[in-house]
Amino acid sequence: MTMPATITPSIIETLYEDALLLADEARASFDLDDSFRSGGEDASVARVAMSCEALRTTTRMMHAIAWLLNQKAYFAGEISEFQLRHHGRLPPPQPQPAQEELALLPPYIADLVDRSVQFYARIERLDRAWRKRFELQPAAVHRLRERLGYAFAR
Repeated sequence: MTMPATITPSIIETLYEDALLLADEARASFDLDDSFRSGGEDASVARVAMSCEALRTTTRMMHAIAWLLNQKAYFAGEISEFQLRHHGRLPPPQPQPAQEELALLPPYIADLVDRSVQFYARIERLDRAWRKRFELQPAAVHRLRERLGYAFAR
């Protein structure tokens, strides 16, 4: 069985730079898009979809950046592994964007939302692999139970 790749400072730094670029792109894209300024019910629905995706995307990216900052602090020796495990948790992902709502958005915004979802999924996989190191494996639990059983049976 192969072990998952270890998280290294260079991986975290690269992901952090990518996250900052993607977050900045999201901020600029959502701030500058005014294609729904005209009236009408369709424009109102599209504005609501744009607002929802802007909030989800920026929240998703801020959670990823916060997780990466905790990792950076750990590697810099500013927090311990114990603190990282207990306070550096990655929040659950934002709800997946509805395809019918994405269809209302300009293609470059829909692409940006999709890239932020994919980026968050990468961070989730890293977090899950890192946390898996601390889980008790069933075989270890069974061996511990057996040893306790033998100790109390005497």
